[in-house]
Amino acid sequence: MNFFRGVMGGQPAGPQPSGAETIQKLCDRVASSTLLEDRRDAVRALKSLSKKYRLEVGTQAMNHLLQILQTDRSDSEIIGYALDTLFNIICNDEEEEQDESEDAASMGKQKAVAVPDENPQKQVDDLGVQFTDKLIQEPENVTLLLTMLEEFDFHVRWPGVKLLTILLKNQCVQLQAIILVSPMGVSRLMDLLADSREVIRNDGLLLLQQLTKNNAAIQKIVAFENAFERLLDIITEEGSSDGGIVVEDCLILLLNLLRNNSSNQNFFKEGSYIQRMKPWFEVGDDNSGWSAQKVTNLHLMLQLVRVMVSPTNSPGATASCQKSMFQCGLLQQLCTILMATGVPADILTETINTVSEVIRGSQVNQDFFASVNAPSNPPRPAIVVLLMSMVNERQPFVLRCAVLYCFQCFLYRNQKGQGEIVATLLPSTIDANSISAGQLLCGGLFSADSLSNWCAAVALAHALQDNLTQKEQLLRVQLATSLGKPPVSLLQQCTNILSQGSKVQTRVGLLMLLCTWISNCPIAVTHFLHNQENVPFLTGQISENLGEDERLVQGLCALLLGICIYHNDNSLENYTKEKLKQLIEKRIGKENFVEKLSFITKHELYSRAAQKPQPVFPSPEQMLFDHEFTKLVKDLEGVITKAVHKSSEEEKKEEETKKTIEQHDSIVTQYKELIREQDSQLQELREQVSSMSSQKELMQSSLAQQLSQIQQHKDQYNLLKLKLGKDSQSQAGSQAGSQADGAQVNGLQTEELSQLREEVEELRRQQATLHSQLGEKDTLITTLRSGSSQEAGDATGGPDNTDMTQELEARRSQIQSQQAEISQLQTERTELLRRAEAKSSEAGVAGGSSEDSALLADLEGRLATQTSETDRLKAEVKGLTEGQAGMEQQLASATSTVAILQAEKAKLQGELQESKKEQDDLLMLLADQDQKIHSLKQKLKDLGEAVDDDDDLREQTDDDYDEEEDDEEKDD
Repeated sequence: MNFFRGVMGGQPAGPQPSGAETIQKLCDRVASSTLLEDRRDAVRALKSLSKKYRLEVGTQAMNHLLQILQTDRSDSEIIGYALDTLFNIICNDEEEEQDESEDAASMGKQKAVAVPDENPQKQVDDLGVQFTDKLIQEPENVTLLLTMLEEFDFHVRWPGVKLLTILLKNQCVQLQAIILVSPMGVSRLMDLLADSREVIRNDGLLLLQQLTKNNAAIQKIVAFENAFERLLDIITEEGSSDGGIVVEDCLILLLNLLRNNSSNQNFFKEGSYIQRMKPWFEVGDDNSGWSAQKVTNLHLMLQLVRVMVSPTNSPGATASCQKSMFQCGLLQQLCTILMATGVPADILTETINTVSEVIRGSQVNQDFFASVNAPSNPPRPAIVVLLMSMVNERQPFVLRCAVLYCFQCFLYRNQKGQGEIVATLLPSTIDANSISAGQLLCGGLFSADSLSNWCAAVALAHALQDNLTQKEQLLRVQLATSLGKPPVSLLQQCTNILSQGSKVQTRVGLLMLLCTWISNCPIAVTHFLHNQENVPFLTGQISENLGEDERLVQGLCALLLGICIYHNDNSLENYTKEKLKQLIEKRIGKENFVEKLSFITKHELYSRAAQKPQPVFPSPEQMLFDHEFTKLVKDLEGVITKAVHKSSEEEKKEEETKKTIEQHDSIVTQYKELIREQDSQLQELREQVSSMSSQKELMQSSLAQQLSQIQQHKDQYNLLKLKLGKDSQSQAGSQAGSQADGAQVNGLQTEELSQLREEVEELRRQQATLHSQLGEKDTLITTLRSGSSQEAGDATGGPDNTDMTQELEARRSQIQSQQAEISQLQTERTELLRRAEAKSSEAGVAGGSSEDSALLADLEGRLATQTSETDRLKAEVKGLTEGQAGMEQQLASATSTVAILQAEKAKLQGELQESKKEQDDLLMLLADQDQKIHSLKQKLKDLGEAVDDDDDLREQTDDDYDEEEDDEEKDD
């Protein structure tokens, strides 16, 4: 135990062993000791040595420590020591690195890794990475560490979280792949956010930050494990923007989950989490004294908003998020911060960038931003206040870039806003008492500050982007250069400044403005060429051999001259396309012209500006290209090169080809219109067919009702005929030749009956007519359905449909008239019945014979008998119905009883299974108890103690049990 004394601080009895020998003995003790206490002491000693002797502990003890994690999981103390030791040998802490470098000379005998002495930082980093590689060579080791997180014990869970975090820092990609395929791996890590101990929860946030870096699959799993809800709850609990470092960690994790992950962004939006971001940006009137942590938190919150509306996202997703931010009031809150006082400069800059991307390309948001006013006296539009900062050279460079980006986003695909900006430059709308956006842009365009010149030129170019109307309107702008001189146009003033040889940044900005202005605008090209000095100036600039700084200006001059050729309408005789190309060939040379044109795209700053819309530059001097202008160059470079090399004959052929293509396009357009018209006609015919089919069904149902009514009339007529026949026979046998009045009555009944028969026959004929008409309609509808496609392309199909509709209306009116006639016949039949009964009673009174009275009494008796029989049958039917209802109720009650009994049976079976399981568990516990008692007795025997045998105890227990049974029998 000498090495234990050395480790624990005691005085060694003999020569003190070296650190490597001590670690070797400790590893042997961990591997060979059978007692848990000995292994625990050895692991504790390794932990204390792991910082000082990191290399030796890592190379010799790592496998033993992993074995401890597998075999001694029941002891949380030794597991905690093992995890801490692994963390110490893998972590690249600066203090540990210092200790490592100090002791490397004394312990240089056993070196498993060769690292250069001149770079101790790299040496320690490589050591941690190599130990990490060794640990994750077996994926089972990572799975084992993940299972450690299921332990609730603080001394196990916390070291496990720290160890996984440092492993992810050293080998992120490899460990992510292992965790991704591990069962419930990500879910176990997500459970750390629900831990009530803040230390574990906070370190769990750091672990998830490392886990979610640049891995879309893990990001999706974490998001669908309800990460957004948990993180937003933590942010709210910690005080939102006023919170501490925990809020910062949550925001960083949210950024990892949402950045460049369209699925998570859509999930975040659909889950209404954007609405929960609004309270973050509620600032008070007093904004002085912001802490550094609050600035950091708010900066991350603004970045989170920008991630949702980034221009690199899909247009549909960005537009949806922009709409949600406006509807929930988030944009209004951001504009409040924008116009507030006392806000730190970096937060103000980031807020401007955030507002820029929230309104970019959204007409509703752009209109709202145009209506925002600064809290000044008098109130000024927010756009004007921002432009004042942009053209002010005393403002910070990043703030001016942010304002320019905001102005660009406000005008992006916003023709209404472009018109409002250009209108402030026109003579009819200039207000001398107020400062407008146009005045600020002109002031910046012609100021002494080159950065203001460039920003104003780019801003004005965005007011003309893809808007032919505003390009033509801007030609009307006149500027008063000095007293006593006539005003000059804005276009002429820009070319005058170019010819004066100002700074490169100013000339680049003006050339970009001119290229954007005259591109795709022949009128502006004509105005530009109308000045006799412009073309000689451009050719002179292109043909000269200037230095590296002037190459970009030469390329832009070549682009401007190429636009004058490509968009030339040949309205000026001296500067037609052909003459300009001849001028280039004589003065410059075609190949030289194309080479100078390529200087633009070869510039090192061109590709940087083409990557994203936001103008981000390390210094003002490198602010040369605009993102939208790079798109214009990309579109024009190829066509200008072709236009310069083309001959006049090729141009004529191309113009003829264009005309032919336009003719073909017009023909195709006509056919498309014809097809659309035919489609609409076909749709109308289909709707008519559907309507007629429904009308047919209605007519069939109406006809069926009429047929049933006619059948009822027939039945009633037959009954009436039978009754009248019996009455007439009885009266004829008893009063033959003696009663003239009776004969008159019979003659009248016979005449009325024949009339009724004729009416019934007429109804039958009308019914047959209706059947035939209905068959004709069915045939017509079938023909219409089969020929609907032909009728769609035939213009003569309209009148047939009209005739058919008119015929259908005529059939409706006929059916209505038949219904009226049937109603009239019903009324007449009722009247005939009444009259027949009245005549029968009169005949009976006139005869006065006893036989008639008897016959009448007999008929009345039979009628009463039939009536009573009918009532009896109705009562029986009613009783049977009630009995059936009772039986159904009994059946339903029995069914519910059976269901209840089955549920109780299932419940009892479940309880029985649980009791069996508990009984088995008890038996297992008793067996384990007996085993432990037996082992303890054996140990006592080995120590020489007297112990009762199990057989004696069992006999004594059995005797006691028998005596208890006898006592119970006696009591019974």
